Amino acid sequence: MLNPTPMIRDHVAGAGETGPWPAVLDAVLSAGLADAAVQEIAQWPGYAPTPLHGLDALARTLELGAVSYKDEGQRLGLGSFKALGGAYAVLRLAAERVGADDLAAVRGGRYRRDLADMTVATATDGNHGRSVAWGAQMAGCTCRIYIHAAVSLGRKRAMEMLGAEVVRIEGDYDASVRRCAAEAAANGWTVVSDTSYDGYREIPRLVMAGYSVLASELLQQMADRRPTHLFVQAGVGGLAAAVAARLWQGWGVKRPRIVVVEPTRAACLTASARAGKPTAVPLDQETVMAGLSCGEVSLLAWDVLARAASDFVTIDDEPVAAAMRLLASGQAGGGPIVAGESGVPGLIALIAAAADAELRRALALGPDSHVLLLGCEGASDPEIYRRMVGPEADRLLA
Repeated sequence: MLNPTPMIRDHVAGAGETGPWPAVLDAVLSAGLADAAVQEIAQWPGYAPTPLHGLDALARTLELGAVSYKDEGQRLGLGSFKALGGAYAVLRLAAERVGADDLAAVRGGRYRRDLADMTVATATDGNHGRSVAWGAQMAGCTCRIYIHAAVSLGRKRAMEMLGAEVVRIEGDYDASVRRCAAEAAANGWTVVSDTSYDGYREIPRLVMAGYSVLASELLQQMADRRPTHLFVQAGVGGLAAAVAARLWQGWGVKRPRIVVVEPTRAACLTASARAGKPTAVPLDQETVMAGLSCGEVSLLAWDVLARAASDFVTIDDEPVAAAMRLLASGQAGGGPIVAGESGVPGLIALIAAAADAELRRALALGPDSHVLLLGCEGASDPEIYRRMVGPEADRLLA
């Protein structure tokens, strides 16, 4: 179905705990924190649950019971699930700054004058930065964003259009995180990061709470037919952990098997699973899956995934364009779907695993399996999307 045929380059088994939600993990993402995010984000202008497509033709080809695809391509006009996290954290922090209990008043601009001297800063591959910039624009505070050398010009301009000052540095994503942290500390800015590290956990918790809204929607959308598997891509792990946590809270012991998918060139979670502790990997070469090009795991995310994930797998870059074209063509079922480079790793890993007899058995894939995929971004850079998908792209993006 894909050309070139995808392969799983690495597979490491995880703990895959099967008991009820461990209360100790409330320190990462409690049900109350997730519920508060749902209540706020449901009031945002333009909010609507994103669609869940049935990839019926793909399921038949792979001899699976069903494949579902959560399409984040139109999320709040920002083109990815990241819209839920950074903006939510900015609004919560802005409300705390002015002592406001009503986030609606903050996002409505009532405190713009009071927030004019507040600066939020972040490092990003593109999508998270757009969300932080949007939240800052709503609240009326200043936004400074750090991007690394490989971030596309289109993604840089998208953040600038939301009023952010964007600073490009030499080096990779992890270098941009360190530069952001250092300059924010020197200037008294507030770092709104989607990755956590020693001494920095509370703000990433807010970001993950925003992400969990996606999973809260899934609890409603899939209530009558729960998935057996979730194939979820990961950069630092924030999305994978937020979704795994919320589904674990909602479905308990009947939650799906979690398969974490990473680029071979940026497989920090797979390395961590092998080592049994958070482990950084060098980014010797950037992956085309730009949103996943991360060499250091978020400590909060690792707290969840070390217990929740059953499997960690890696994939190469070569099948990415073909997977994007497959969804764009509608041949997988569910009609034509616009998916960006970071939106297809779960799809690639599923096709590869289903075609490999040993992996198929190891992951317990069979005719009764219902696999959930997260299409975490659409055409977040339309020019890159056109280049990778080809002539069909113009019609889909019109």
